[in-house]
Amino acid sequence: FACLAWSHSETRLLYVAEKSRPKQQPPCPWDVPGAAWPAAEDEDEEGKQFVYHEDWGEALSTRSEPVLCILDLEGLSLSVLEGVPEHLSPGQALWSPDDRGVVFVGWWHKPFRLGLNACSNRRWVPVSNQCPCQDAHALLSAENGSACSPQLSPDGQRLLYLEGAVGGPHRQCLRLRTVSWASRAPGMAVPPSQRSAPLTAFTGLYSEVLPPRCWAADSRRAVLGTPQRSRTVSPRDGRAWDVTHTLHGSPEGCWELLTLQWDLLVATCSAPHHPPSLVVAVLPPAGQELPLDWVPVEDTPTVPGVTWKTLTVQPPCSGQGPAAPGDSGDTLAVLVAPQVMPMLAPGGPHAVFDARWRPSMAALCRLGFAVLLVNYRGSLGFGQASISSLLSRVGEQDVADTQLAVEQALHREPLDPHRLALLAGSHGAFIALHLLTREPKRYQACALRSPVSNLPALLGTSDIPDWRYTSLGLPYSFERVPRAEEVATMLLRSPIAQAAQVQTPVLLCVGARDRRVSPMQALELYRVLRARGVPARLLWYPEGGHALAGVETEADVFKNCAHWLLQHLGQ
Repeated sequence: FACLAWSHSETRLLYVAEKSRPKQQPPCPWDVPGAAWPAAEDEDEEGKQFVYHEDWGEALSTRSEPVLCILDLEGLSLSVLEGVPEHLSPGQALWSPDDRGVVFVGWWHKPFRLGLNACSNRRWVPVSNQCPCQDAHALLSAENGSACSPQLSPDGQRLLYLEGAVGGPHRQCLRLRTVSWASRAPGMAVPPSQRSAPLTAFTGLYSEVLPPRCWAADSRRAVLGTPQRSRTVSPRDGRAWDVTHTLHGSPEGCWELLTLQWDLLVATCSAPHHPPSLVVAVLPPAGQELPLDWVPVEDTPTVPGVTWKTLTVQPPCSGQGPAAPGDSGDTLAVLVAPQVMPMLAPGGPHAVFDARWRPSMAALCRLGFAVLLVNYRGSLGFGQASISSLLSRVGEQDVADTQLAVEQALHREPLDPHRLALLAGSHGAFIALHLLTREPKRYQACALRSPVSNLPALLGTSDIPDWRYTSLGLPYSFERVPRAEEVATMLLRSPIAQAAQVQTPVLLCVGARDRRVSPMQALELYRVLRARGVPARLLWYPEGGHALAGVETEADVFKNCAHWLLQHLGQ
């Protein structure tokens, strides 16, 4: 929802805040028992202190009813924007070109809120409020669409925003759209990539938000990053939009745009062995973008002893139809001696391991591990067809792809097949548990964060219950109640159903405040493993969420995971 926007006159500031609720006054120690509050307070607050208020789920548990506020620095006044439809929660706001209105994104919260974090499939639309003091408003995109992150061109003639489909995969390949401010006529900028494509081709946009400043000074081009190896997308010419990849040196690594102002690009570049460096470049005139002359502002040294490479694995054709061209699990491997390999698969499941700097991975390498980061079919960055291919095949295709990637890495690289470990989180932990049940003797240790182990149990505990249906190819609606056969299908796809096969020592790390995957999933698994005599340890972080974020929490999780792997791999 966040926004902080100056008006063009620089006399007013537009920002988002959480609507406050009246707090009931606590009784004083000397109050007479049974004494009543004044009548006015009774009518408003009596019996309401325990009313349930929805929030927006994981990482947004303190966000429920956002409002847009305007601070007038000349009049020294503060007001709340009127005219927002009551079924919408506003955010991501900016001023109209003439400062007489605002543009904001409205999230549908009827009949109830679903989790927003890492979910680009929610129903949200950009809305134009013609005057901050009036109720008039107009939708700038389809009412049943999923649009977000509006950015106005410097000349005030075009509005750029991201758009996807409502429902389906929680992350998806997005469209980049433009709207003419004068006519409100929409246009397509960059369409989604429906087919999987070779890694040298453009495979679509996957970023959930545009950079705060992404327009070039000519108002004809925009620059943004996307998870497909962080190539920079440069649409140009307001009618026929092209895509230009702007890379620096090697095409490997991760590039992230920080800002674009006065045609000065500021970005960071990193790689698994190279912490982020700050670089700048001047954006050349239209048609002359390549090559960009990047100038380092602050460089960082590479980490000694860490090398890496990309392995491409082609899965066999499934029995459900021919594989699409380029429909491969692209495997990113960071390899160092000695020959011990923990495997990681991304969470999500629609996420991606790109070639960026990850301190924990570099630290594992310095401890003597080789690390295999697996992007199975369904990961971001390979086209919408690859994402959609995972639906109804969760627990099958993703597990098979990861298993194949491990086998291929062992075949191609000088790794010790008798010293393997699993390290994963969320859906990656779901895959890891399946691997433990399929090959009980292959892995010598396993460390998991916020694991998914029991799919039907998440229906009533997760902030995204819709994903439980969608992942298995089942339709979802707000009034949906699971049928017995659907619950049975979910349970059969769950690692907990085969937990009796697990023999590998397992470390479980969970946050008590996790709204995405209940920590009770790990507790249930912990009890089953302990009852069967499998070495298991559970770490419970009282203030932790799904990501187990925060300096102290992250450090403790890494320390315990590394110690667990070293202990059970005989080092």
